[in-house]
Amino acid sequence: MLFTLSKRLAFRLFSFILGITFFIAIAGYHPVFAQKSTEILWDTYGVPHIYGKDTKGLFRAFGWAQMQSHGDLILRLYGQGRGRAAEYWGKEYLDSDRWVRTMKVPERAQEWYQAQNKNFRLNLDAFAEGINAYAKEHPELINDAVEAVLPVTGVDILAHGQRVLNFTFVVDPDTVAGITNADKSKGSNGWAIAPTHSASGKAMLLANPHLPWSDLYLWYEAQLTAPGIDAYGATLVGLPVLEIAFNDFLGWTHTVNTFDGWDAYELKLKNNGYLWDGKVKAFETEQQEIKIKQDDGTIKSELLEIKRSIHGAVVSQKDDKAIAIRVVGLDRSGGLEEWWDMSRAHNLTEFESALKRLQIPMFTVMYADREGHIMHLFNGQVPVRSKGDFKYWQGVVPGDTSATLWTKIHPYRDLPRILDPVSGWLQNTNDAPWTTTFPVAINPDNYPPYIAPRGQMSLRSQRSARMLMEDEKISFPELIEYKHSTRVELADRVLDDLITAARQSGNNLTKQAADVLAKWDRNTNADSRGAVLFATWRQLVDRKRLFAVPWSENAPLTTPKGIGDRANAVTALETAANNVRSTYGSLDVPWGQVFQLKNGKTNLPANGSNDALGVFRNVWYASEKKGKRQAIGGDSFVAAIEFSNPVKAMVLTTYGNSTQPNSTHINDQLELFEEKKLRSVWRKRAEIEAHLESQKVF
Repeated sequence: MLFTLSKRLAFRLFSFILGITFFIAIAGYHPVFAQKSTEILWDTYGVPHIYGKDTKGLFRAFGWAQMQSHGDLILRLYGQGRGRAAEYWGKEYLDSDRWVRTMKVPERAQEWYQAQNKNFRLNLDAFAEGINAYAKEHPELINDAVEAVLPVTGVDILAHGQRVLNFTFVVDPDTVAGITNADKSKGSNGWAIAPTHSASGKAMLLANPHLPWSDLYLWYEAQLTAPGIDAYGATLVGLPVLEIAFNDFLGWTHTVNTFDGWDAYELKLKNNGYLWDGKVKAFETEQQEIKIKQDDGTIKSELLEIKRSIHGAVVSQKDDKAIAIRVVGLDRSGGLEEWWDMSRAHNLTEFESALKRLQIPMFTVMYADREGHIMHLFNGQVPVRSKGDFKYWQGVVPGDTSATLWTKIHPYRDLPRILDPVSGWLQNTNDAPWTTTFPVAINPDNYPPYIAPRGQMSLRSQRSARMLMEDEKISFPELIEYKHSTRVELADRVLDDLITAARQSGNNLTKQAADVLAKWDRNTNADSRGAVLFATWRQLVDRKRLFAVPWSENAPLTTPKGIGDRANAVTALETAANNVRSTYGSLDVPWGQVFQLKNGKTNLPANGSNDALGVFRNVWYASEKKGKRQAIGGDSFVAAIEFSNPVKAMVLTTYGNSTQPNSTHINDQLELFEEKKLRSVWRKRAEIEAHLESQKVF
């Protein structure tokens, strides 16, 4: 009898221990399962680590945190989302208001708000409550000019998200003005590395979006922890969920994909309407009043006349023709909730369950997880079109026939996707999905010709793929080293020919230039001598006659190459040498003496360049006085992640995590950027408290 009791006690004890172990394991992922209050722990880089006692508390605190870091900017962005920015701040915002009103953003945001899942609508309301609560408690820290936007609501959040996603990324107002879908101001690098290609045997992920360093493009870094979530990553300022993130199980990043989510339709006007399948169809018309604040504080108004065809809003009209545009995703309101559920997923199945809703209108998804899976998804709301290739739909298409009007989008199963390629790696740097890995894993012949373009692989993309191919086992430190590569792929293709041609047929100056280029390290590091000369030559040479061998699908990583027109190349080098010598005093001026990073009143030497040179470390510059160039965009938020146990991660938010005046976190990470360094991620509470700047308890 005693023996039987002992076995029962032992079994119960075992069951108890097993249960506790399971509970602790779950609690390890959700460390606030017993959180009594919601709090924000601010680390020494101004990153908020939010511990929510519940989901509502988490969203409320996230709104508070964003206001503390970017309050003036957020309210200005929300004012623009309302289409009332000119009323608040004057005529410089008039074009913005016209665009937002014409595209029906404020009204649609109301519709989207009502269409939200009930629980997620409460989350949006909580985020808005946090914004309003911060402004009420700290009015002295908010610029008086933007306080007119207060209080904000969940509708404002959705209007801002719609303006950013559908009417800036999918279709940009500056792009529409020229009726072209080409937009070079947004880009990214993304890598996913499988265990077979990793030195540690663990999957790795590189997140590296490239955006302007201002306005609605700014990334905000944060950790969100509450029952059901412990995610770290970044979001565009003013959005209430993480757009690029990782947790203990998985992570993802986005790249701007070769996605056509809007089309321009030419309408033939007749009898105050437009021709449609042989008949005259009336426009939907309305007038809206736009208020404009004057310099003296008074308000004037103008009437905005809006016309809409069956395609969408009319954006231009001349003589007997008009252009209307059609944009995807305007009937899909769940993009923010989709990102929220992606950040809470534990495995690929749960992650794809969220993705399959196709509520996020565009962006490639690069994914990796603890189980060793990697994936590339050409994500987007791709219209089902009746005919034509990608180039056809990039132009203006006939709008007088129902044959060109799309009304549906392709389901998830139709999108280009590759899971666990034999190569062990995936990359995307804004090229079409066909070159995500080699050997080619996604065959363009299996997809409609309009889904993505076929054509030249950019030199940055080639540089990306070559680095991955040339190292069979990539370590975590190497991942970070490759991320900071400033190697000029264009130089590897043409420099030998250029030097030879200059020495054979050039004058003394071009021969001196050739000597400088021969000594150049073919990088755009701060101390690289010859890079300024080569970049100047690249701007001057005739691009149509540049290459001897054009790009080929059969040799995607070694073409184009060689100098096509040597005489033109030498002439351009002579002009470049004259320009560089007269502007900077020498032909071998260091790159960082010309290309710089502004940190307050200090200029730091920069490194990295743009797509024209085929540099992976992407930095964009604007001209300053005396031939100087200041960085204004490119590498922004960066995250390198290895799905070991525990997860290993390093990050950087190039321009810092705040824009509020007098914040110590404006540009406080720029020196790390200049030094090609990332920061350690602090995710565990003990690590955060060891680097604690301040704490807010709600």
